[in-house]
Amino acid sequence: MSFRSIIQDMKGEFGSISRKGFEMKLPYGFRSRSRREVQDSCFVPIDAFKQSCWANMPPELLREVLVRIEESESTWPWRKNVVACAGVCRSWRDITKEIVRTPEISGKLTFPISLKQPGPRDTLFQCLVKRNRSNQTYYLYLSLNEDSNDDGKFLLAARRCRRPTCTDYIVSLNAEDVSKGSSTYIGKLRSNFLGTKFTIYDAQPPCVGARITKSRSTKLVGMKQVSPRVPAGNFPVAHISYELNVLGSRGPRRMHCIMDAIPISAIEPDGVAPTQTEFLPSGSDSLPSLPFFRSKSSRMDSIHGRPMSTDKDDILVLKNKAPRWHEQLQCWCLNFSGRVTVASVKNFQLVASLDSGVGGQEQDNVIIQFGKVGKDVFTMDYKYPISAFQAFAICLSSFDTKIACE
Repeated sequence: MSFRSIIQDMKGEFGSISRKGFEMKLPYGFRSRSRREVQDSCFVPIDAFKQSCWANMPPELLREVLVRIEESESTWPWRKNVVACAGVCRSWRDITKEIVRTPEISGKLTFPISLKQPGPRDTLFQCLVKRNRSNQTYYLYLSLNEDSNDDGKFLLAARRCRRPTCTDYIVSLNAEDVSKGSSTYIGKLRSNFLGTKFTIYDAQPPCVGARITKSRSTKLVGMKQVSPRVPAGNFPVAHISYELNVLGSRGPRRMHCIMDAIPISAIEPDGVAPTQTEFLPSGSDSLPSLPFFRSKSSRMDSIHGRPMSTDKDDILVLKNKAPRWHEQLQCWCLNFSGRVTVASVKNFQLVASLDSGVGGQEQDNVIIQFGKVGKDVFTMDYKYPISAFQAFAICLSSFDTKIACE
């Protein structure tokens, strides 16, 4: 029996359970009594879900089954079976969450919280961004097949909201409901009036000691939101700035990204970046006392009780990788390894700056790259130590008009 047939069998069984609800047992000798009398005296509620063979599987056997499912369903769309296993019951969910590792280790995006976790260290997650000009909405997909015309696995959506003094990009897990009051709201990007400075806000604290920023938009949203314990969208995690381009439209944009929640040591071989493991549950207005970060390294334990560093020298700074001038094409060029096919001022590659000063050394390893491949289609690739949410927000800043830079 294949694992896929097991999943289908489970769906059919649990579907019949939900239709049955409760079962009525009639002892021998009650057949001749009226239906109302039988209902009043012999209606015994039975939890049919507890009678399921799947819910009562021995823990050792259940773990073995889930481990094989997780290993066999390594790519989307079949990886949705792993998510389905986590939704069966509490015991299945606990074991599945323990088996499924973070993208840093597994190189896979499984649960929604994976979009808040850093990407893999050795490879780039290849994603696709599609823009809808009519409603100013942007969609992020995980590329499943480069040769396919399919969008891929949907990850995030963002909507542009123009205000008198700034521009907001609301980021949501739901493509149909992109608003700050949505239960799937996870953060936002806000620009200044000129479109040269941006701030990325997270809906929940990115690390222990993160400070909330007060603004007129600070408010508690519905109880079903992802992070109902805290005011939504007011934890700054990164600042993006665009510098004046002295070369005009001929030269690439110059941008700096200060990742407030990520230490500079994270780019080292054994470096550690804060990793969120779950969305904060509801039920209290105060933050949980238990840590909600983990890492494969035991050195992360020392970070749990330490607030976010305020020393700028200890914060990761990303900047543009220096382009080279192509004599034949008479333009500035970057090597995107075939991932970008259309020249655009929006194209960029960001690397870690090893010196906080201007003109400091830079790392050759590209952490995030973004480029145009069609009229409203762009590629976005990212890796450790930034997450899909942070990378998507950085790329959204490239869409905003830069009055002072162009």
